[in-house]
Amino acid sequence: MKIAVALATAADTADWARLRQALWPHATPDEHRKDIADALAHPHRTPAFVARIDGAATGLAEASLRSDYVNGCDTSPVAFLEGIYVVPAYRRSGVATRLVRAVEDWAHGAGCTELASDADIANHDSHALHGALGFLETERVVYFRKLLSSEGGR
Repeated sequence: MKIAVALATAADTADWARLRQALWPHATPDEHRKDIADALAHPHRTPAFVARIDGAATGLAEASLRSDYVNGCDTSPVAFLEGIYVVPAYRRSGVATRLVRAVEDWAHGAGCTELASDADIANHDSHALHGALGFLETERVVYFRKLLSSEGGR
């Protein structure tokens, strides 16, 4: 089984959207189309990589360059693995490893020395995948928000 990984292009849009929908099912198809168009417009800052086996799209990795503070990192900019998805039938076959290698190559080319990522605190499968891909957990963060009244102040 030969895994081919390449930078996503406009020709990959349908497969890219399908894989994105599987990864982020809460987003609408219109949101996915907009995000794909934005990524295609800035492939040096927000690349995506599609993995194929025998021509079939089997995985997706999206990345970005982050210049703001990235938890657990010491440099800037930092390459950030925004999302990774492998079709269930192809998991544990090396697809994720090949996708992350493509992101690492892109990150090196962008002058980065760190690759970061995150996962929901309850997503233990993602934690295990990150560990298997060579990521080290750096910290855990709980985010908070407070809604402000429309009148402002107290």
